Amino acid sequence: MSENYYPDISPLKTGIAGKCPRCGRGKLFDGYLNVAKSCSSCGLSYDFADGGDGAAWFVMLFVCVAGVGSILGVEVAYSPPVWVHVLIAIPVLVILPMLLLRPVKGVLLCQQWKTEAREGRLVK
Repeated sequence: MSENYYPDISPLKTGIAGKCPRCGRGKLFDGYLNVAKSCSSCGLSYDFADGGDGAAWFVMLFVCVAGVGSILGVEVAYSPPVWVHVLIAIPVLVILPMLLLRPVKGVLLCQQWKTEAREGRLVK
């Protein structure tokens, strides 16, 4: 096996773990959401990484649908007082996005590397 051989790794697996999309060992993030300069294991430069707002959009979409849906479901089923909604809504709508943002961003960045996605360019 060559030194330059890297197995085909799932972007889902490496993204959720926050690992390098090429080797699956080095760290993808340098901090909570800051992408590292390169992989500490294989040396892959993360210059391709365009975080953008994709991860935030997907997380907000999921959390808002699930969060508001569950809050409305609790209201319809039990009609609790307002303070119960506050105790449920704050953790669901604040903590859940914070827990999901990093893994979702990791998956999107790993998928971007695997598919060699780049910014659109006009051909002249």
